[in-house]
Amino acid sequence: MYTDTCQCVVHCRRGVTVLDQSIQYIKGIGPKRASILKLELGIETIEDLLYFLPRKYIDRSNTKQIKDCFVNDLVTVTGIVKQVKISGHRRKFLEVVIDDGSDTLSGVFFGGIQYFLKLFEVGDMVLFSGKVDYYSTKQIVHPEYDFIGDSSDTLHTGRIVPIYPSTETLKSHGFNSRVFRKIIHSALELAREHIQEPFDNEMVSRLKLMPLPQAIQHIHFPATIEEALQARLRLAFNELFFLQYYLHLSRQYIRETHKHAKPTINDSLYNNFMQTLPFTLTDDQIKAVQEIINDLQADFPMNRLLQGDVGSGKTVVSMIASIAVVSRGQQVAFMAPTEILAQQHYATFKKLLPASIHVQLLTGSTPAAERKEILAGLKDGSINIIIGTHALIQETVQFANLGFIIIDEQHRFGVNQRAGLRTKGYMPDLLVMTATPIPRSLSLTLYGDLDISIIRQKPANRIPITTLAFPTSKLEAVYRSLEKYMNEGRQIYYVLPIIEDSQKLDLKSATATYEQLIKRFPNKTIALLHGKLTNEEKENIMQEFNNHAIDLLVSTTVIEVGIDVANASIIVIEHAERFGLSQLHQLRGRVGRGEYKSFCVLIYPDDIPQESMQRIHILTSTDDGFVIAEEDLKMRGAGEFIGTRQHGQGIAFEFADPVNDFELISIAREEAQKQVERLKNIPALFENIKRTHAMNILEGLRKKHILALLS
Repeated sequence: MYTDTCQCVVHCRRGVTVLDQSIQYIKGIGPKRASILKLELGIETIEDLLYFLPRKYIDRSNTKQIKDCFVNDLVTVTGIVKQVKISGHRRKFLEVVIDDGSDTLSGVFFGGIQYFLKLFEVGDMVLFSGKVDYYSTKQIVHPEYDFIGDSSDTLHTGRIVPIYPSTETLKSHGFNSRVFRKIIHSALELAREHIQEPFDNEMVSRLKLMPLPQAIQHIHFPATIEEALQARLRLAFNELFFLQYYLHLSRQYIRETHKHAKPTINDSLYNNFMQTLPFTLTDDQIKAVQEIINDLQADFPMNRLLQGDVGSGKTVVSMIASIAVVSRGQQVAFMAPTEILAQQHYATFKKLLPASIHVQLLTGSTPAAERKEILAGLKDGSINIIIGTHALIQETVQFANLGFIIIDEQHRFGVNQRAGLRTKGYMPDLLVMTATPIPRSLSLTLYGDLDISIIRQKPANRIPITTLAFPTSKLEAVYRSLEKYMNEGRQIYYVLPIIEDSQKLDLKSATATYEQLIKRFPNKTIALLHGKLTNEEKENIMQEFNNHAIDLLVSTTVIEVGIDVANASIIVIEHAERFGLSQLHQLRGRVGRGEYKSFCVLIYPDDIPQESMQRIHILTSTDDGFVIAEEDLKMRGAGEFIGTRQHGQGIAFEFADPVNDFELISIAREEAQKQVERLKNIPALFENIKRTHAMNILEGLRKKHILALLS
């Protein structure tokens, strides 16, 4: 029964085959060229080579009679070689004249004359493909060519031809698309019989998948473009399925092997806090709180992602969860990526939590004496909640009973940093938060091992931000409006993409703009904030801005996340065309946090490209971060989002397209869930998985052509 229902698991754990052999044994490669392929593309085995994806295809399948070929036509012609000769006076070239019975055409070769002189012989039947030119006669310069012998199986023309990606190093060693076609064809001849279908026949048939051996053949040498598309779809399904399979199996493994009884939540403390909140939670916040509380009461560690748009109230949700954990006698660690953000969270927690709950702040700037007291309080358990930066993961930080970890803007931390904090407690619950909305297709692929809570609604008291866009030629009118608002007591952020002027980039810098604005507004206090300042300098500037000692703050994107100054009601972003949609939305979220009407002003060049103008139009038409994230994904592809899974690493899709393959992602996720559920019904097998861990069970699946997983 197991073999029938879970064939995909069994078949992927194959023994060593031809597929695992080094590519150096393929004709035309050898040890030296094999080392180049390994260095440039990571290709070591025959299997790696077979999963090297063409970047595009050219249709050379339709041949024309030579008499019907005209200048600038892209054609494929067939003919018999009538003459091979070296021509030219100052610059020699080889001319191969072919005749198809309707007319003649010359293939002209300026390079490799001696090679081609030996290659072509009178009487050969050949295919030429390329652009038609005319110089005394019809000709194609450096045509793609193939010889038609007893077999009509050609690789380079007369068919749908794959074009492969390359690098300058590869080209310098002779690796062009023609060579890749030859060596991949040789690899297929060697390995075709060894390519196993990992799924059972029922699944392949039900999902209408192209069988894997055919898919690998057709991704390289399709008979039609449709065949190539179906092959990509099949390989994309494999990639997505095994990713989802790993994520679900890993998640199940954690739940099965980390079962433990948790202390009971003290309803009295929790309910009292909920009743004293000075505002009403949104429906999304209430739902997120309930999902988190359910996890806190489960018999396995919570592993949840809390997604919320800018200003949606994630911090309050995390605070409520913290109260629940403290009420059961455990400690909470809240890690933020910057000192400014950590200080703001600390201020919010201190403001809303009852005095009986001991909250402290620990950062790199904490004085030594105070740090010593905090470390002692964490170790003896007298500190209930610690809020801090990377300082929390240092070895000297020890907890009496760490039960809950909150990581804000989680993508800014490396996996080792998150794991380091988690080892400071016994199976602590984990909540990671992000203010960067993640498109649904990517959340399914990047975060399939996490439970996800989403907050889309904004609190009722949040005044909508008005977003306006002006060309640079209207900048003086913008300045007049800024002066008016500063005279009324409002504060302003003024954001630029770079710190200093650059000869390579035709952009205004923060430094130059700061000097310009000082002259333009001589009676206003203007400051400059950027990433090259020390933490102490940045803290001082932000504190002055928060205390209303600064009217206008010129900055780079260092203010993108977490800055919360209620009186700041205008943000101006110059060179808005240089920012991504999601980044612009994050910057816009720095205002609209107080009682005043707020504005986001986007400044763009008068000659802005159409695509950039489209981004700006999207920003002015919606303030929904999830809508913006979907549009950003469509416009820029998955690259900007992939890598947010964790700092420095990501999931590299070679066949799947998270933008356009949403339906395929959903199907792969559903099928993977079914397989993991079947495993649970086979106790002996599942016990084996629990002993060896999902990562080891799936070692055979983790080739880069199946999935590139974060470890």
